[in-house]
Amino acid sequence: MAAEKFPQPKPSVPSPKNVVRPLHRVLLWPVAAAGVGALLLCNSFGIGFGNPAGDAKVQSAAAASATPRTPLPAAAAPLPRSEPTRLTIPTIAVDAPFTPLDLDTSGKLNPPPADNTNMVGWYRGGATPGERGAAIVAGHVDTKTGPAVFLLLRTLKRGNEVDIARKDGTVATFKVDSVETFSKADFPDKRVYGDTPDAQLRLITCGGEYNRAAQDYEDNVVVFAHLDSFKGA
Repeated sequence: MAAEKFPQPKPSVPSPKNVVRPLHRVLLWPVAAAGVGALLLCNSFGIGFGNPAGDAKVQSAAAASATPRTPLPAAAAPLPRSEPTRLTIPTIAVDAPFTPLDLDTSGKLNPPPADNTNMVGWYRGGATPGERGAAIVAGHVDTKTGPAVFLLLRTLKRGNEVDIARKDGTVATFKVDSVETFSKADFPDKRVYGDTPDAQLRLITCGGEYNRAAQDYEDNVVVFAHLDSFKGA
């Protein structure tokens, strides 16, 4: 199985929030029984540091092809740092615990456990969900045993709610702003992983066509969301 190449960490990178092309290693899994037809699903992740300034050509291409978006509503005031414990997305029947994720020695994000189809990973080197910045959450769409937690992530719509329970007793509610698919060849790392002035969330999995020669998906699905409210504590 071919391994995807990733840029290596650079000492000048000030924040681990800037990362690029977050998925590799795939397999085919029939999911007709789930009512969504046969689907090529992602088996694990590899996330590496990107250029915090962004690639000018990539940014220009993305800006030129982007569909005009409705202005986003203002996010709620950020919360103090607190680790996430559970992710709930009622629209797609997600109710899953978190596991913290770290970078390996090559700068790739270690994936959530492959033997657990109902677990999501949070990159603990970045913002916690609800804290100022873009919190990064990754999940499998399948494992070797079957469909997994982010199987239906791409079906979310603007306005859908994402709830994240935190260790401090609060539940942060995010509202989806957009669900977008990006080519891995032109992945807008600065837009997806760059710092933000308010509390935002990125949910990431794989999507698009499966490239048999590269043994990888050609695209990534990214859900952009902002902190709308919180309760508790």
